[in-house]
Order: sequence, then C-alpha cells, then structure tokens
Amino acid sequence: MKLVEFDSLFNLLETKYLQFNHVDFIVDDPISIPHIFSKKQDIEIMGFWAAILSWGQRKTIINNCKRLVEMMDNSPYDFILNHQESDLKPFLNFKHRTFNADDALYFISFFQHYYKENESLESAFIDPNGKQFLIESALIYFKNLFFCLEYAPNRTKKHVSSPINGSTCKRINMFLRWMVRKDEYGVDFGIWSKIKPNQLICPCDVHVDRVARSLGLINRPQTDWKTALELTENLKKFDSNDPVKYDFALFGMGIENKIR
Repeated sequence: MKLVEFDSLFNLLETKYLQFNHVDFIVDDPISIPHIFSKKQDIEIMGFWAAILSWGQRKTIINNCKRLVEMMDNSPYDFILNHQESDLKPFLNFKHRTFNADDALYFISFFQHYYKENESLESAFIDPNGKQFLIESALIYFKNLFFCLEYAPNRTKKHVSSPINGSTCKRINMFLRWMVRKDEYGVDFGIWSKIKPNQLICPCDVHVDRVARSLGLINRPQTDWKTALELTENLKKFDSNDPVKYDFALFGMGIENKIR
C-alpha cells in the first residue's frame, strides 16, 4: 500500500471510528440491551443473547431482547440462578426468526449450569489446557463448553457459530468486542481483562464486508473465517493494539450507504 493511500485510508477510518463510536450509536443498536444493566453478569447474559439474536431488523432484535428481559423479571442473572420451573412458561412462546422456545430454554439451562460454578462468562472462552490464548481455539472451546449438557438440542447448535465450519463467527466476535474493548466513549463495556483487544477478530457482517472490500481491506473472494482474519490483519496496520475499533467505521459507513 502506497504511503499516500495508507494515510488517506487511515484518516478515513479514524474519522468514521470517532463519528460512530458515540453514545448516540447505542440507541438503535442491539448493544442497547446490555446497556440497560450495571451488574457484570447481567451485562454478559443479555449481551450474549442480544448478539446471538442479531440478525434481521435491528428494531425487531431490540424488541425481542426486551421481551426476554421482561420474562426474566428485569434481572437476568438472578432469574438464571433462582428461577422455578413454572417461571419458564412464558419462554414457550418465544421466537426470533429461527430461534425458538427450545433454544431459549437451553440457553437458560446452560447459563444456570455455568454461573453456579463461575463468576464471569469470560472464563468460558479460556481453555484451561491451552498454552496461550488463540481466538480461533477460544471460539471452538466455547462452543464445545456451551453445548456440554447432555440434553443440548442439535437444532440450537446452529445459533452459536465456530471457525470449524468456516463461519465468520460475526455475532460471537461482536459480543467479544462489547465485553473486551474499553475506551472513553462509552459504547463497548470493557469488563473483561483476560482477553486483550488486539486478540479480537473484527465482526464481519454484510455491511462491514461490502465496505471493507471497496476499501481494499479484503481480497478473499468468499466470506468466511479466513476473510475475517484477513480483514483483522489489515486493520492491524492502522492500529495494532485495537484493530476491531474500526468495526465502528466500517459498519457505520455501510449503514450510511444503505440509507443513501
């Protein structure tokens, strides 16, 4: 990349990152759901759920997540740990696109199983047998752990992606960005410390993919896990410590172009 091209692209990415990494961004985005809460576990639970349900119209995503919050008595962590069987009845009618009641009930079961033994969901991404943290291994480990319960429905497994099947893992990577990144702008939470921002992979949705290709940040013909890796490596040229901050820029420019 020529110096002039590099400087021009760097300035564009930085400008758009600052434009969209703003509290105004929260209102119409699924990240508004975990922002309802202050307790770490509430943020993790609803952050994960909001990320997993993030496909389709953002208004519908937010509304359905608010339904989940209401069904958990506006206190997800307490509900997860202390609910009774009868409290689960409202979830039998829950649906978001292909995510249905069986999926919702399994999520609750896993969270209850997990939080009885662990303080934070961050540990679910840290393989205790791993010699060093590698994001690809972490996502594979997490999916295996998430579906460790013997009654895990096969249908639910499609909602939690893994690099093994070539997925970009957009929704999980977005969730990790929310939990790990921290700056002075107040959008991402930065409540985890074991995973570092420079270990994250940029969420690669249709908007990000389209804009990144137009800017020469992606050359791979298809869109898969290796594409997300390629994009992140190219973004590290502009900020090696926090490459996924440019997710704000790429996604924001994609939305701008869609509106126009």
